[in-house]
Amino acid sequence: MRLTTALTALALAPTALLADAHSTPVPVEYGARPAYLVDKLPDGDLKDKLASCMGQTASKSDFSIGHRGAPLMFPEHTVQSNVAAARQGAGILECDVTFTADHELVCRHAQNDLHTTTNILVSDLAEKCTTGFTAAAGEEGASAECRTSDITLAEFRTLTPKMDSADATATTAEDYQGGVASFRTQLYTDGADLMTHAESIELFKSLGAKFTPELKSPSVEMPHDGFSQEDYAQKMIDEYKAAGIPASDVWAQSFNLDDVLYWIKAEPEFGKQAVYLVEWSDGFDEQDPSTWTQDFAQLKEQGVQYLAPSLNMLLTNKDGTLAASDYAKKASEAGLNLIAWTLERSGPLSTGGGWYFQSVGDIITDDSDYLVALDVLAQDAGVKGVFSDWPATVTYYANCMGL
Repeated sequence: MRLTTALTALALAPTALLADAHSTPVPVEYGARPAYLVDKLPDGDLKDKLASCMGQTASKSDFSIGHRGAPLMFPEHTVQSNVAAARQGAGILECDVTFTADHELVCRHAQNDLHTTTNILVSDLAEKCTTGFTAAAGEEGASAECRTSDITLAEFRTLTPKMDSADATATTAEDYQGGVASFRTQLYTDGADLMTHAESIELFKSLGAKFTPELKSPSVEMPHDGFSQEDYAQKMIDEYKAAGIPASDVWAQSFNLDDVLYWIKAEPEFGKQAVYLVEWSDGFDEQDPSTWTQDFAQLKEQGVQYLAPSLNMLLTNKDGTLAASDYAKKASEAGLNLIAWTLERSGPLSTGGGWYFQSVGDIITDDSDYLVALDVLAQDAGVKGVFSDWPATVTYYANCMGL
């Protein structure tokens, strides 16, 4: 069976075993974007080095991590988004894990995002949403809240995924489906397929990729109908064990330190690579240790080996240039392996880069700064991997730099 045939079969029946696809390397292509960004770089050593690799053979890199697949152009957490990420050379792929009403694990960025990532509000399941659609009125924007825990797995499978968006000015549920960011596209949304967590494992394995599932914070009170937080954390790991995936190929993530510590204690082989996710919070200063809420030495004592901060925590403005923050340096000096998130999620950087670049927004100029930031993260901050909404950029950089 040819790889393309196998992938087509998966789109039609995601649970099918793809032994033939697994035995055939996924062809890696950079596409136009990395060269576009290199061309925009100002003259200098970085541009010279990256330009010298224009003719290199594209290959997979574990330094390149697909963030929800490749959602710059494909609906996140779909079969198609992850196939695109693998074709761009992402060696590690992500399923954000949450659960349905019957406690089945599925790939969604949040338990309560179905109203923005699927067609649920214009389907027969709309009446099951936690909060139904409310039209915009006056200064109040349109709103809704639909959770995976509102529906069963069988009902989840009937939904159609779409680009993550909502039109706050909408007066109808149909209009609420719009609002797609101008830097994203809807060219590749037709026929996209949702996935369960178990199906994501099968798909990623078939693509020759490794795994970084994130246990998402529940929107419901736990325990949920007898399903405890520890049950939830354990079930995610159990699905890798059932699929025969070695723990060395899995980087389980959570913003909840208790989840990470649970894996370290209950599943020590998986716990070795468990990732503690952290993000910029009010009052944080990447150069001022008194504002940091993580105790790096204590984390190491507890067995945490991987720390994944948001980009803004790892970058700083040093005399008008991008540089590694003191936070990044101190975490690395403490022996923590750093993973950065998320490159190319901010849209065009000509206006400063938004939330992800808030620590350096005053010196961000254009999209070529994605490459400058990537170089700082790899060479100065010592990160071990970078999440991206368009993995080809990270893959190109990693291969050119020999990472």
